[in-house]
Amino acid sequence: IFSMLIYISLGLGVVIALIGMAVLRPVAILLGAEKGAMLNDCVLYGRIVLAALPALLLQFEFHSFCVTAEKPKLGLTVTVASGVTNMVLDLLLVGVLKLGLTGAALATAISQLIGGFVPLIYFSRKNTSLLKLGRTHFMGRALFKTCMNGVSELMSNISMSIVSMLYNKQLIKYAGENGVAAYGVLMYVNFIFASAFIGYTVGSAPIVGYNYGAGNHSELKNMLKKSSVMIGISALFMLAAAELLAYPLSHVFVGYDEELTKLTIRGFRIMSFSYLFQGFAIYGSSFFTALNDGVTSAIMSFLRTVIFQVAAVLLLPMVFGIDGIWYSIVVAEFVAMAVSVIFLIRKKDVYHYM
Repeated sequence: IFSMLIYISLGLGVVIALIGMAVLRPVAILLGAEKGAMLNDCVLYGRIVLAALPALLLQFEFHSFCVTAEKPKLGLTVTVASGVTNMVLDLLLVGVLKLGLTGAALATAISQLIGGFVPLIYFSRKNTSLLKLGRTHFMGRALFKTCMNGVSELMSNISMSIVSMLYNKQLIKYAGENGVAAYGVLMYVNFIFASAFIGYTVGSAPIVGYNYGAGNHSELKNMLKKSSVMIGISALFMLAAAELLAYPLSHVFVGYDEELTKLTIRGFRIMSFSYLFQGFAIYGSSFFTALNDGVTSAIMSFLRTVIFQVAAVLLLPMVFGIDGIWYSIVVAEFVAMAVSVIFLIRKKDVYHYM
């Protein structure tokens, strides 16, 4: 199954990359890129990054397989190496060689190649893990079950793109180009903070799945309890860190414009309260995925990433203006956390984790 999934992901990545390159220009125009420099930059950056898409898919897939193969340190090492490569190449290609957008795109693409193909080479050779790539055959039922179990993550990524477009339209309406720039900075920082929650959920999911499959209900209860405490403590630290770092981080990204810096700091200080709820919402969906309950996980993910965010970003700005857009992130995560708690209570007699 391991080999089949890797080969299918690699092939699918190539197909999606080719389709993406073919439709990139009309899609960029549809999303508002004006003809000229902006459109050309979108197409240039997109095509370079799309060339590394197969490696990016492998990188995400190997995150989970490294844990399953009892090689979590390999996954961590590859992730860190990929991130460091991106930063170093950004400095070299953009800062030193002055390649601009092309350099930034190449740095991203090369880092993705490292993240995807280093573990691919490792598992292709004889190794000390529980998994090794080799010959395989098509297993439709296993593939279907895998796809169904990942529906929630699929919805998260699709909806993330849709919601981002909606946020950008609202920001243009209420704050102009500065609003879009501030949102871009906040999303970069939010991804860094959210990665801590995502990393924990990805790492703990195989443990939850194993204990559920083994019928070890006491350990399931223990995992849920300890995870809740850990996420709660981490959330408090993240809130404190975000509030303290709001000014310096905003200054690093947009310090060249005083008005934009103030707008970014304001959004940062409001949005940081979402970290109190975000971890629980992310873990709740992942927890049910690990229990092989893809339907519940998909519902939770869809509500969190689409329904709640869309409703909040459309309604709150009508009352609070630009601040309403930042508040919408907090409100959406809070309601998503509440839904997670409701599902955990309703399903406790089915999976015996309470």
